Amino acid sequence: MPEAIRPEGCALVTGSSRGIGAATALALAADGWSVRVNYRADEDGAKDVVAKIEAEGGTATLWQGDVAEAADVDRLVEPGDDGPVLVLVNNAGLRLDGLSPQLTDEQWQTVIDVNLTSAFRATRAVLPKMMRARFGRVINVASVAGLRANPGQANYSASKAGLIGFTRTVAAEVARRGVTVNAVAPGVIETAFTEDVLEGELAKAIPARRVGTPEEVAACIRFLASAEASYVTGATLTVDGGLSA
Repeated sequence: MPEAIRPEGCALVTGSSRGIGAATALALAADGWSVRVNYRADEDGAKDVVAKIEAEGGTATLWQGDVAEAADVDRLVEPGDDGPVLVLVNNAGLRLDGLSPQLTDEQWQTVIDVNLTSAFRATRAVLPKMMRARFGRVINVASVAGLRANPGQANYSASKAGLIGFTRTVAAEVARRGVTVNAVAPGVIETAFTEDVLEGELAKAIPARRVGTPEEVAACIRFLASAEASYVTGATLTVDGGLSA
């Protein structure tokens, strides 16, 4: 990435102690970003990600925080010794599945808070500094569940569909200031998050006849964070082996 169009700053990847978040942190560090590795409870996993980044010659710092808590989000995005957050990957996510008649208010609200409200709060906080720098990348990790029906996930699907709509609108608001806002929509990816669906009907419906890897999603996020993607904004890139085709 040409240094002339990349101000000094860091990348924050929420929920980056494992899975897609961990792979994304490693990919961004390989591109020269100082990465804030965020975790809520999996400290060992997050420390392992930091160690891997440092072993490859990169720079990373450990940031504990629950994205469902507004105060934690504010702390995670504050400028520090690594500069302001100029790449924000809203990756942290939660599933509390159940058919709509059985979903409780708590199951609904908790998923919305973690998957959607946290992305809004973090994005709102970093945008002013990105706009002043005339450079910024916001990448929201949505899901094919936000694009197609998946019975038993009304709360999850609503949060991810909302994230896609949020992405498009904010992209249009800030495009003239050198800030891009995009989403990736992974399908069935081999992580601890999807262990219970890997052998289900959804997995069997994938045209590619296999599940994806965290690294394949991270590669797309890496592109969207790059200078080469400076004219890509408001887009949702599906990474799903054709599941949503």
